Amino acid sequence: MLRVQPSLRPPLDPDFLPASLWNRAYRDLVAADPGARRLALALAHPDGTASLHQSRVLAADHPSAAANLRYVERLLKFLLWQKGGCRVQLAGADELAVHLARIYSPAGERAFDHEFMGAKVYGRPLEIERADFHGLPGESSATGVAIGRHLDGCRIGFDLGGSDRKSAAVIDGRVVFAEEVAWNPYFQADPAYHLAGIHDTLQRAAAHLPRVDAIGGSAAGIYVGNEVRVASLFRGVPTELFEQHVRRMFFTLQERWGGVPFVVANDGEVTALAGSMALGDNAVLGISMGTSQAGGYVTPAGDITLWLNELAFAPIDFRPDAPRDEWSGDRGCGVQYFSQQGVARLAARAGWTFPDSMPAAERLAAVQQAMVSGDPRASAIYDSIGICLGYAVAHYADFYTLRHVLVLGRVMSGPGGRRIMARAADVLRTDFAPLAARIRLHVPDERDRRHGQAIAAASLPVLPGS
Repeated sequence: MLRVQPSLRPPLDPDFLPASLWNRAYRDLVAADPGARRLALALAHPDGTASLHQSRVLAADHPSAAANLRYVERLLKFLLWQKGGCRVQLAGADELAVHLARIYSPAGERAFDHEFMGAKVYGRPLEIERADFHGLPGESSATGVAIGRHLDGCRIGFDLGGSDRKSAAVIDGRVVFAEEVAWNPYFQADPAYHLAGIHDTLQRAAAHLPRVDAIGGSAAGIYVGNEVRVASLFRGVPTELFEQHVRRMFFTLQERWGGVPFVVANDGEVTALAGSMALGDNAVLGISMGTSQAGGYVTPAGDITLWLNELAFAPIDFRPDAPRDEWSGDRGCGVQYFSQQGVARLAARAGWTFPDSMPAAERLAAVQQAMVSGDPRASAIYDSIGICLGYAVAHYADFYTLRHVLVLGRVMSGPGGRRIMARAADVLRTDFAPLAARIRLHVPDERDRRHGQAIAAASLPVLPGS
């Protein structure tokens, strides 16, 4: 139905179907359709805030009308993981609302999203319903919050990843100590493992400070008011133990540290904040390619959003047989392209044979060493990631106001990271020239790579009287 011809193709993912190009072709089809209809999607949260997305779709009797459902379903999927919400209202195409309600139901293809966006995050079922335009909520004005950029005093910053815990001791914005400690949190059923590990990290950093005035941290997952809502770090903890010991874990740690100001935020948001602080500018999308893919955004006004920004589960590849995410079960989502998992997936296509028990981090290390040695298989992996990233950045630009995209994480280390950025820039120059002129792609320098995230995390809390 739609002719999509990428100018550049990932050598190890030649059938990659960029969402950015598919949507562009669809919009061109809509623009040529005299019967095209206005469409709006409103996503509301329990606190009354909402986001509103306006678009257009083909007439119901258009020869290519079947593309409408593909377009709107992938659009809703992206918006759910970008902005969140547990009540979805669709106006302008009633027949699509019926299909979406079926797909995002406990028995539908997106049963995972139904459960996640409903009971897990917002504590109520995800609802999708038809609506009239005049009955839709407007875009909430309070979408951002000023956070971070506080560097006074003696602070600890930490970042919790899937393979290591990073920490730094910071005095008036100057890092006096930084380290990484390996750990394996994903499949630990006892929450005492996590609590002891984080406390140990704080103690090691505190040993290099005359006192501790504040503690700030970042971690993958969804955190609201320092409360853990959903986080892959604790995926191995049974639900009952999670509720008893994990949900308010950071309050427990705050008590252990004498009640000092203590703030925890999503690691993607802190990545974007670190980029904004380093660049001295705003409208920054941060992407971290580590154990998973983290995303965060600093608005043009310099605020962090109240959105989810979980880009790991936002679709960027529209081919029907795209790689399937093992957690959500969906296909074509960012985690399978921009993470250690993505490197391991492509390494198999490039001809590597690893033991099944070999962790993704070790597979990445093997590929990185091969890249240093000039192995063409490694070059093909990084070329593939970079081309996919270029098309993904163009897709993200449909949903975010961007001046800068900061990309970091273990996947970006060494010459492979430089190759990723070069290929991404090639895509933007070739297929999205206006975006290439407006958006700058960045990799942090060595100092920012080592300390920027920790400094930004340490800057989250406000000291009393500041």
